[in-house]
Amino acid sequence: MTTVEAITAAIAQLPPEQVAQVRAWLAERAEAEWDAQIEQDERSGRLNVLAERALAEHQARRTRPL
Repeated sequence: MTTVEAITAAIAQLPPEQVAQVRAWLAERAEAEWDAQIEQDERSGRLNVLAERALAEHQARRTRPL
């Protein structure tokens, strides 16, 4: 049995409130990983093209208020 199989089997045995706790923890972890990836992309300059394109669209008045 793999680690993932053991974890999913253990989660399957949990009461609903504990499953909710696991779900919340996984969501928080996913958000933290996403934030870290965005920060890394920003530091490496990978977002520069997108920012420049957005600014050009705004300067060309092709944007609208949110």
